Amino acid sequence: MRLWDYGFVTALALDPIEKKPLRHFHPGRRILSLGGYGCNLRCPHCQNHSIAAAGRGEAPGRFYRPEELADMAAALTEQGNIGLAFTYNEPLVLWEFVRETAALARTRELAAVLVTNGYAAEETWLGLLSLIDAMNIDVKAFTPEHYAELGGELAVVRRNVELAAAVCHVEVTLLVVPGWNDGPAETEALAAWLAGVDANIPLHVTRFFPHHQLSAAPPTPVSVVRTLAERARRHLRCVYLGNI
Repeated sequence: MRLWDYGFVTALALDPIEKKPLRHFHPGRRILSLGGYGCNLRCPHCQNHSIAAAGRGEAPGRFYRPEELADMAAALTEQGNIGLAFTYNEPLVLWEFVRETAALARTRELAAVLVTNGYAAEETWLGLLSLIDAMNIDVKAFTPEHYAELGGELAVVRRNVELAAAVCHVEVTLLVVPGWNDGPAETEALAAWLAGVDANIPLHVTRFFPHHQLSAAPPTPVSVVRTLAERARRHLRCVYLGNI
């Protein structure tokens, strides 16, 4: 564990649960959302690169103890807060902090939500699942070659989606990047596989806007996002459009 990172929070906000995005988990409520810095993948299109691609000292923030965050979340229940969401950067880069904070949220009858790329060792993943009530998993693409470009493995993410769907509420996001993962066949393959896990898993097909190393790229055409969503609906019952 990197002790100098433990409890370092770069972003903290009371967000609508739909912003995670979670459409089928306590809709209309809010959740105290927090992030640190860093990620275990290297996406050139990262939408939160100012913290996810940051290193030590490159992202301003402050330290919180897990107890402070759990108490803060509990104090916000009168404002519609249902718990704590670990989000913004990749929470799994400091999974020990997530585990301890989520455990404290449970003792206060609060929900724990994980917004993640799902790329984690099985031992780490299983150690967290019993403490997580819902998660959104950002499946970057659906070919091993695309994942290799980011420094990850599709097989690991597939396994973790399957494990999570068996024990907690799961929704999946696909950020559609023009010229990279926007092929209809690839999206339909993703949807068909998800349907084999559970056809009720919501899929968020989301529009890319220029960011990070792709700041000069065009945004995803709305027509492409709509077409891919229609292909996904051949297999899944709940498909939503994002960033439209």
